[in-house]
Amino acid sequence: MNRSKTNAPSPSELKTVGFTPFLYLSDQPLFHVCRDVPVADALAQASDLLFLAKSLTIDAAYVQDSDRHAWAAHYLTTMSKALIDDVVKVLTRRSVQTRKEAAPSKNT
Repeated sequence: MNRSKTNAPSPSELKTVGFTPFLYLSDQPLFHVCRDVPVADALAQASDLLFLAKSLTIDAAYVQDSDRHAWAAHYLTTMSKALIDDVVKVLTRRSVQTRKEAAPSKNT
């Protein structure tokens, strides 16, 4: 069944798939990205988390005994990476679907 390009979701309608785990304990993920978060919101949140992580790493570079800064930055970047990886899964899946739709059908 071919979907026309008009039926493909617009970028503003794309949402996270929720398959991406992060922060493991004994090979078990403690957390996952939530599904159905709008992609734009997920990327905005990742940007905010990365901004905070950057600020903490700058503080850690200048402050002695700054382990708490380093660990906080580590967790923030881990969460950010999971959000971005989940968005990439959505965009990659959409790209594959679009290529399949654009390919000529064997039945025509």
